[in-house]
Amino acid sequence: MGEVSARLEDLPLRADLRGQKPYGAPQAPLPVALNVNENTHPVPPDVADDILDSIARALSDVNRYPDREFTALREGFADYLGHGLTRDEIWAANGSNEVLQHILQAFAGPGRTAFGFAPTYSMYPLLTRGTGAEWISGTRAADYGIAADDAAAQVSDASPDVVFLCSPNNPTGTPLGLDVVEAVYEATDGVVIVDEAYFEFAPHDERSALTLLPGRERLVVSRTMSKAFAFAGARVGYMAADPALIDALRLVRLPYHLSALTQAAATAALRHAPTMLSMVDEIVAQRDRISATVEALGYTPHESWTNFVLFGGVADPAATWRALYDEGVLIRDVGIPAHLRVTAGTAEETTAFLDALASVGSAA
Repeated sequence: MGEVSARLEDLPLRADLRGQKPYGAPQAPLPVALNVNENTHPVPPDVADDILDSIARALSDVNRYPDREFTALREGFADYLGHGLTRDEIWAANGSNEVLQHILQAFAGPGRTAFGFAPTYSMYPLLTRGTGAEWISGTRAADYGIAADDAAAQVSDASPDVVFLCSPNNPTGTPLGLDVVEAVYEATDGVVIVDEAYFEFAPHDERSALTLLPGRERLVVSRTMSKAFAFAGARVGYMAADPALIDALRLVRLPYHLSALTQAAATAALRHAPTMLSMVDEIVAQRDRISATVEALGYTPHESWTNFVLFGGVADPAATWRALYDEGVLIRDVGIPAHLRVTAGTAEETTAFLDALASVGSAA
């Protein structure tokens, strides 16, 4: 029509959103994409067939609204998580980000605050501000760890309404002790979220924060199907908490927020949990291979209990990122000085990354 489009600053945007930037990891059609911590292994064919059959059955009733309480899916998650959990203690949404958004809508919002230990998952402050709450950043030790007494002191001083504990942490991969969770919980009257998006990649003998749920009605343990379950494209996240806290989320969720097709696909995938998780050990092996090799190249890998490795000692992260990009390998510059992060993919993808990094040159 020849008219000039309006600019964002011309619109009556909320004042607290002006100047903010949206989440956005680079997307590029490169042969090796290891930048967003996906599980790069495809869903096994027999599992995919069952998922397709389940979706096909759901399509026969797609003219009707789905089960608003996604009962079968909640039962599936309760069975998968174990620890005596029931469906009344389970919630799910379109990715763990929507789960976290529901919690913030219910317990944060205008005039309230949310707290996390930086550096951590970049969506926490974005989700917080999106609900009108204020984000408060705590600090970590030089190795990105958090001591229980220090964590409790920081939380007590900040007196937030919601606390985020990423366990293990993204983007650093750092483990988080359950003593930290316990100390933080005692230091606040607010909701404490333990985000275990990467928990399946931790050592097999490690205890989940799920073991701390009994008697702690303000504690939430969040998980996702995007990582270990190789289900990122399906967008399914879930959480466990006291039934009263689950009930609070019904006040803010959109009607029928999980489609019948999503429910069918996720429920089918859960039926094959052992098969879906069989690739975790291979991913962990590639993660450890990355750590050992980047160290041999002169970089400094940080301890990781996730499916990625953050490594330091990068003289010029932007230049190294670009050089790898030009080699057809996409990794992530997470904004930590002298650091880059890479996802542990298949053996072939790992080899491609390590070869490309070696060709770029060793650390300065």
